[in-house]
Amino acid sequence: MGIATVNPATGETVKIFEPITVDEIEVKLALAETTFRQYRKISLEQRSQWLKAAADILERDQQKLGEIMTLEMGKPIKGAIAEAKKCALVCRYYADNAAEFLKDVEAQTDASRSFIRYQPLGVILAVMPWNFPLWQVFRFAAPALMAGNVGILKHASNVPQCALAVEAILAEAGFPAGCFQTFLIGASEVESIINDPRVKAATLTGSEPAGASLASAAGKQIKKTVLELGGSDPFIVLESADIEAAATTAVTARMLNNGQSCIAAKRFILAESIADEFQALLLEKFKALKVGDPMEEDTDIGPLANASMLLELNQQVQETVTKGGTILLGGHIISDRPGYFYPPTILTDIPVDSPGYYDEFFGPVALLFRVKDIDQAIELANDTIFGLGASAWTNDSAEQDRLIEDIEAGCVFINGMVKSDPRLPFGGIKRSGYGRELSIEGMQEFLNVKTVWIK
Repeated sequence: MGIATVNPATGETVKIFEPITVDEIEVKLALAETTFRQYRKISLEQRSQWLKAAADILERDQQKLGEIMTLEMGKPIKGAIAEAKKCALVCRYYADNAAEFLKDVEAQTDASRSFIRYQPLGVILAVMPWNFPLWQVFRFAAPALMAGNVGILKHASNVPQCALAVEAILAEAGFPAGCFQTFLIGASEVESIINDPRVKAATLTGSEPAGASLASAAGKQIKKTVLELGGSDPFIVLESADIEAAATTAVTARMLNNGQSCIAAKRFILAESIADEFQALLLEKFKALKVGDPMEEDTDIGPLANASMLLELNQQVQETVTKGGTILLGGHIISDRPGYFYPPTILTDIPVDSPGYYDEFFGPVALLFRVKDIDQAIELANDTIFGLGASAWTNDSAEQDRLIEDIEAGCVFINGMVKSDPRLPFGGIKRSGYGRELSIEGMQEFLNVKTVWIK
């Protein structure tokens, strides 16, 4: 199916959307370009007021927006409402801090004056995923709009109502028409848009193939891209850790968003001395999770986003078991109800040649590994093509320093779960992508860092 709302809790097609035409794409691109020429001259104070108004709307409509997210991609309603509130947070963060981030930076040289000025690039294309359908967009849009850029959004085809909601929020907040436009288009249209000279750069959050495709097309045009791709994040627990706290956090770190998060903890790497205790706690906590209707407040685990993802996840689990892995819990498609449900699952004894060792599992499946010491833990953590985030648990300061230094990832969290925070840059290395979002570094990705030298 093309662009449509399909309720993953039931499999029902709720609404089908017609993609915009080639002529409509041209009209929207022309509007974006014209708007940028005017919008870039609008004061930071005015942009800040509009972005704060967007934050107010997000908070006002958090219930309605949460229900749209849950309807389209299946996240539990309490998590969807929290996502809307987090979008308000990022809007206020950039509204409050953009003036400081964008001010001229003086430099001492042989000139009478030299400095760095930060200026917007123009029209930026954002290709965004379904799993955090508002947050992923606002964490791009807030800094981009405050910087004076304008945005065009190609959202995932299964969350069209979320895509339209973002455009509507920013319009209601006061941003001029053309500052942020949603393009209801298929993936096949992306290359022609990035080829258009009016589009200056692009950002993508999504799969490796999608990222490679966009980067290739942009590279031919010598246009900058920022990519946030997949992850198979390690969650390391060593002997000195608070095991109860680690196990409690592990549940959230793995199951947030029904396990469908690039920065979810996926590979649990346990020191042998505490592995039995941690495993028992995790098993107990997983068994207590409620799988059900994501619109109900007490549901912990909702459906996966679509049928193909459900089948792919189950295939990964079954192949891992066929090669020697052991199922401690779950490990099968839930077939006694409609929708795309998979239960909380724990796999152990994972062979090196199995999907459980080298694939990203995008769903509620925890992969448990045992190691002798910190050396083996770091070696296993780094034995992946990905490098997005890592969580490590130890109260030994020397071990903390070692983990921070030697884990190959864009972010390392000690005694806490990996999460994005507007105050900190976010992004990965290796095949998890490049570039950064959030904080000052995220804003600077789509700025002309202009050197000025005056004799």
